[in-house]
Amino acid sequence: MRRRDKEITDREAIDSIIMRSLVCRLGLCDDGVAYIVPLCFGYDGSSLYFHGAGEGRKIDVLRRNNRVCFEFEADAEVVRGDSPCNFSMRYRSVTGEGRACFVEEPAAKRQALEIIMKQYGDEGGTLEESGLGKITVFRVDIESMTGKKSKL
Repeated sequence: MRRRDKEITDREAIDSIIMRSLVCRLGLCDDGVAYIVPLCFGYDGSSLYFHGAGEGRKIDVLRRNNRVCFEFEADAEVVRGDSPCNFSMRYRSVTGEGRACFVEEPAAKRQALEIIMKQYGDEGGTLEESGLGKITVFRVDIESMTGKKSKL
């Protein structure tokens, strides 16, 4: 990171940003073309979990190239200045890289979906066994990540 004064290295602070985020932006590479998708997610401290339909561009790309990057943000706020050149942003963010794999085993798929639901405050309810087969779940094993914050 170029600006070390903005870097967040404390793992608890990084985890806090992820847990307060509503959206994960997942970056993929589709035959040399960048492709980014905003997604609902779950986080267990070492992996990210996602779910959705079993077909579409995102799934096709992941089957060809499982290398991904991701981004989260929290506490984003425009800081107004006295002129357009003096505007700034207050924020905390996390970026990282990892590898995606599809979760096929029903018990692991159920656990992944529970992690996603917990991210959004729902720790109850029962997932219907019949519904598990209709949902595609994939996990991103995090290889590296760093945080960044504004100094404002």
